[in-house]
Amino acid sequence: MDVVIIGGGLGGLCAALDLRGRGHAVTLVERRHYPFHRVCGEYVSNEVLPYLRRLGIDLTPLAPARLTRFQVSSPAGRLLDAPLDLGGFGLSRYVLDEFLYQRALALGVNVVHATVTEVEFDEATDAHQVVLADGRHLPARVVLGTYGKRSALDRQLNRPFFTQRSPYLGVKYHLRYAAMPRDLIALHNFADGYAGISAIEDDKFCFCYLTTRRNLKAQGTIARLEEQVLARNPHLRHILTQAEVLYPQPEVINEISFAPKTCLEQHVLLAGDAAGLITPLCGNGMAMAIHGASLAATHADAFLRRQLTRPQLEAAYARSWQQAFGSRLRVGRAVQRAFGQPLLSEVMVSGLRQLPGVVQGLMRRTHGTVF
Repeated sequence: MDVVIIGGGLGGLCAALDLRGRGHAVTLVERRHYPFHRVCGEYVSNEVLPYLRRLGIDLTPLAPARLTRFQVSSPAGRLLDAPLDLGGFGLSRYVLDEFLYQRALALGVNVVHATVTEVEFDEATDAHQVVLADGRHLPARVVLGTYGKRSALDRQLNRPFFTQRSPYLGVKYHLRYAAMPRDLIALHNFADGYAGISAIEDDKFCFCYLTTRRNLKAQGTIARLEEQVLARNPHLRHILTQAEVLYPQPEVINEISFAPKTCLEQHVLLAGDAAGLITPLCGNGMAMAIHGASLAATHADAFLRRQLTRPQLEAAYARSWQQAFGSRLRVGRAVQRAFGQPLLSEVMVSGLRQLPGVVQGLMRRTHGTVF
């Protein structure tokens, strides 16, 4: 096997399509069966469109929502509006991941539904063995890790952040909400958190928020947290009281880590959230995962064609990853510190309302360019 990809999210699926399209034998390992929901904001910046076209992917049949405007509110409800320079689109992960998965199958990607427990690297053969929970071993010349925010594999790879508990959790619903324009993506602050809402396919909206375990523990339940904390923001109160919730229980994920991560571990190339591309205020994690897949596939292809040695592959990938995302992540993390803090976010929103040029500058610094 040329390549084994661990994790079948956007990064894994796009890398699989890319490398299979270049003629390589690809196995994608994903423990869950498609389609399924993920905790995700479900907004994708248009920076990805040229790359998707190169992969032969046309999303038109999925009828994505077109997003052109951005809005932020402070916890008290003060609003800041700005245009989205590049624009973007909204699609649920339930629909988008299934679409890409079916295309991968059609192109001959071997998809294995299993859990990876270990990745072994043999210096003598310059190759990997990917060990599955059922005892199978998958040989590979290249392994890509695109498995998301946190995995038991991080423990095996001895990644420092894995031993540090994260205070964050994410919650997601799909809604029908006639009061909101479908070309707008909004980010609403509340104490110890913030919530995003934007349109997706079929006249639905994705409503997703990030908060802390401490916030949830203080209230006892998610319903009471929303009633007592989120609803203090009038825009969130309107959403929570007027929108129609489309499934009875929210999707919830714990231990979301914003700690800096590396894009290489023990000769495994990491992309997407596995490489730390999750900072919500860096434009868009979905687009960054797709971009990371593009970088990893390009360099892996050169290695598989023996145009690069493994040290050259790893150095080139790390360098291109840093060039693409390093500054973007630093700015996003700096801006993020103000969100979820009532006083700071009030001051920030109030001040930036008077400085539209600064707003556009921040958005350009935290968003990518077409690739």
